[in-house]
Amino acid sequence: MKLPRTTLILILLALGLGGFVYFHEIRGATVREEIKEQKQKIFSFAEDDVQALTVKTNKLTLNLERNPESSNPKWLIKSPISGPANDAIVSYLMDLLVKGNSDRTLSTPPKELKEFALDQPQATINITLKNRQSHQLILGKSNFNGRFLYAQTDPGTKPDGNINVLLVSTDFANAVNRELSEWKQPVDNSQKLPGLSTPLPIPTNSK
Repeated sequence: MKLPRTTLILILLALGLGGFVYFHEIRGATVREEIKEQKQKIFSFAEDDVQALTVKTNKLTLNLERNPESSNPKWLIKSPISGPANDAIVSYLMDLLVKGNSDRTLSTPPKELKEFALDQPQATINITLKNRQSHQLILGKSNFNGRFLYAQTDPGTKPDGNINVLLVSTDFANAVNRELSEWKQPVDNSQKLPGLSTPLPIPTNSK
């Protein structure tokens, strides 16, 4: 049966509109969400790109380097002592740096850094990549409800003279505010001292 010309045009218009809705609304929303997530990421490098870390807090300045032998442990402490690092502790920090997102970004004049405690930060993390590029994360105080930390990445002023202040997870404070003993590889207790031999039963005189 041959469809009337008007009906055929309406069908083609419906198909075209459906395709537009899919690509603009559904597919377009996915792309926009991917762009939004990319903008919220703190850094864009991967874990394997990182060669060295320097963590500076009020108590400690710690220098870490990736183990060149790619063996256990993956990270070595270079100063203030030399020795193997606690891979679990370093991996926790690395995961935050690589996967961490910023909840939102505030644009503020440099003179207001002290309002966020970024002029005298609680911690500064310097990251050196294998390609010799470097990045920095500065951690300030908690925001008003204690859910986030004020932070600054790769400090520098924008063309308008302001700086970007990020809101990041408070997990960063937990990751860096540690004693030196926590950064060191834990003692391996798998090789335990041999136990005492079981004493033989004392023979009894038989009647």
